[in-house]
Amino acid sequence: MAIVETKNLIFEYIRRDEEGNVEGITRAVDDVNLTINQGDFIAILGHNGSGKSTLAKHINAIHYPTEGTVWVDGKDTSEDANLWDIRQEAGMVFQNPDNQIIGQVVEEDVGFGPENLGIPTEEIWQRVEESLKAVGMYEFRKYSPNKLSGGQKQRVSIAGVIAMHPKCIVLDEPTAMLDPNGRKEVIRAVRALNDVEEITIILITHYMEEIIYANKVFVMDKGKIAMEGTPKEIFSQVDKLKSLRLDVPQVTLLAHELRKSGLSIPAGILTYKELVASLTAIRRRKGH
Repeated sequence: MAIVETKNLIFEYIRRDEEGNVEGITRAVDDVNLTINQGDFIAILGHNGSGKSTLAKHINAIHYPTEGTVWVDGKDTSEDANLWDIRQEAGMVFQNPDNQIIGQVVEEDVGFGPENLGIPTEEIWQRVEESLKAVGMYEFRKYSPNKLSGGQKQRVSIAGVIAMHPKCIVLDEPTAMLDPNGRKEVIRAVRALNDVEEITIILITHYMEEIIYANKVFVMDKGKIAMEGTPKEIFSQVDKLKSLRLDVPQVTLLAHELRKSGLSIPAGILTYKELVASLTAIRRRKGH
């Protein structure tokens, strides 16, 4: 069952001068067709300006299509009557957690969304507890968000979305402002939500290391989908990724160079563990 589907999606930004006259039109999303099923972990990659964040904002009905259609859980996002339902089904987490955290205490912040939905008080506290436990932040429930690290704040933002019981969470570059430890914390929490809670995850990122856990990857360039496949299929095409101005994880690059030098290493190595296993197998075949 598709939780998100786009058909011939086009979105154009219109620039106007001070008098309101059209100065120019930029096509940010250009004829995108994709299907995301319930329970998927999808990564959408692309360099800055590729259209990936603009695409993400269509899933939460922040943007409406210029042409084409977006359905979330079977509902057309361009119909105003569906807006409330769509924003409950598809939660959104942005780059800067400070823009999403509004409560003075962590548990109050997480309870804000369900309270707005008119959920009974007892159930709100139950949801707050479940959500904070799901992202490993329950012990911080009485803290002020100001006392938290960037990674912890972002996990609180995610808990606030989970408390609304969405079927799908869209994370728009959620680790862009975090240090490496914060990035790991957030990705670990996101993976657990997908594995344990079976929430559909749509991760927008330009960090290649974050996509190895996805079951499908879309690579965007100039508003179009330039590549799609599993992480292994995507990472097997190092030269194409470089041509799209994307970095490749060090281990994938190293394996690629070793392949080019004649070693029979499989394409699309994702982790150091895989690389070591491949090199060990080569040594065994040679009888060392």
